[in-house]
Amino acid sequence: MIFKFSSASLLAAALTTAVTAQTTPAKPATTTTTHHTAAATKSATTTPPNIPKVIGIPKTLYALRYVDAVVGTGPLAESSVLGTSEADSKIKWYTVKYTGWLTNGTKFDSSYDHAGADPITFPAGAHRVIPGWDTGFQGMHIGGKRRLFIPYQLAYGEAGRPPHIPAKSDLIFDIELVSISDTPPAPKAPPTPPAPPTNPSIPPTKPADAPANPAADPAKPQTAPPTPPPPADPTKPETAPHPQSL
Repeated sequence: MIFKFSSASLLAAALTTAVTAQTTPAKPATTTTTHHTAAATKSATTTPPNIPKVIGIPKTLYALRYVDAVVGTGPLAESSVLGTSEADSKIKWYTVKYTGWLTNGTKFDSSYDHAGADPITFPAGAHRVIPGWDTGFQGMHIGGKRRLFIPYQLAYGEAGRPPHIPAKSDLIFDIELVSISDTPPAPKAPPTPPAPPTNPSIPPTKPADAPANPAADPAKPQTAPPTPPPPADPTKPETAPHPQSL
């Protein structure tokens, strides 16, 4: 049996397909950075001859995933180059704004909640932050914003960080790469003490008035010493003798 379609029917079907393709929303791309795996398919087929062959399919142990919410327009983030000492290392200092959540939606930290909402600065790749942060900025540009999905193995591990981060907690971070520098940030100056008021509401305290009766001179007696009584006449008794003594 042969079906015949008119040219009008074919044109209507083509237009319907085109409209459907244009109105289907595109899903945001999520990139996965795999850790502790070695190029699954390629390593299985290109193993050097001196390494014993193993039959099986490589599996992912854990992975860092991210979504670029805003692609920055500044320079590409450079990684630090660590040498054997600080002198022969090339450290990059990242200044970052961030907010961190547990997977249940509990916010445990945010730079926006700090005093002045100041961002933080840390040496990239120097193990001063969690491993997920040491590698989570790769491929970003300055000004970019990214969401990180960090497994607990690349966060605070099996112990967590009680009481705010329980054991084996996967974390979600929204990060913004503000700037990159070759030098650490200058220490903050201590706060300036407030200046004294120009018109104080309370007048200064006057010194105490001198007492009306100043203290007596310690070198002079305050009163004349009492006059001693005249000595008794040794020939006359002071009192009459008791009758029983006679």
